[in-house]
Amino acid sequence: MESQFTSRFWHYYIIAIVVASFIGIIWLLLSQNKVKAPPKGEEVKTMGHSWDGIEEYNNPLPKWWFWMFICTIVFGIAYLIVYPGMGDYKGISFGGEHWTSRNAYRKEVQAAEAQYGKIYKKFAQMKVEDVAKNPEAMKIGQNLFATYCIQCHGSDAEGRRGFPNLTDSDWLWGGTPEKIHETISKGRTGVMAAWGPKFGEEGVKDVANYVMSLSGKQHNEERAARGQATFAANCAVCHGDKGQGNQGMAPNLTDNTWLWGGSEKAIIETITGGRHNQMPAWEGFLTDEKIHILTAYVWGKSHPKGKALPTDTKNAVGSK
Repeated sequence: MESQFTSRFWHYYIIAIVVASFIGIIWLLLSQNKVKAPPKGEEVKTMGHSWDGIEEYNNPLPKWWFWMFICTIVFGIAYLIVYPGMGDYKGISFGGEHWTSRNAYRKEVQAAEAQYGKIYKKFAQMKVEDVAKNPEAMKIGQNLFATYCIQCHGSDAEGRRGFPNLTDSDWLWGGTPEKIHETISKGRTGVMAAWGPKFGEEGVKDVANYVMSLSGKQHNEERAARGQATFAANCAVCHGDKGQGNQGMAPNLTDNTWLWGGSEKAIIETITGGRHNQMPAWEGFLTDEKIHILTAYVWGKSHPKGKALPTDTKNAVGSK
């Protein structure tokens, strides 16, 4: 029999603890049940101690309470015979299979697949754009999104600080159905280097003001002028010569969409310390059919008219 432990010692160790616990509980129950009720008419004795004039009667444990303890002990022993709990002992088999939480989960998943599998397969054969127009599919997509995605992207899919908005047309990795599917399946990792040590405090402020000027924010023109040269020499390789960004590499700095905040303080913080974001890969955890519906749901949230947008594949200066 395959053991779940690295050593048989732990198998016997757990059994010993469980058996000793039952013996200890039974002994405690019986040893404390020796007090008998006094004959009718006699006064009940006290325990012999007093707190602020309050004494404790030495009454026996009520019978119903005693037998309730006995029932819980019997139930516990029966449970450990039927189900695993004594080291490597697997319990009684049902239909040739021992019960485990993993097996129970697998059966629940199989039952769900049998019930909903045909529905998922039907939508899997449709184009993402067509799935996004189907109310039934979007209801399923909303449920999937609520289960797996809202923790980061929010229940309205509008994101939060550090997590992108999925309802606009600003895409870090591309907004085509293929790119959205790839993002959900493979996950993404985004890293921006920390420029604080190289630029220095004043240099960071200069670049921050130049970045603010790119999106039309109020800024210090003198600092922005100095920061432009630094930006061109160090930042343009990722963000583009006009700050329009490059999908799959760096965000657009000319619009009003900010992942970590667009205030001077937030921009300085980003330039100084850099950023590191990661989205997990859902491939292997979610089926291809579910990822297909999630792709349609996300695409539909950002394409309310059901048509592709120029910003799906390329950023534009000042695009939103």
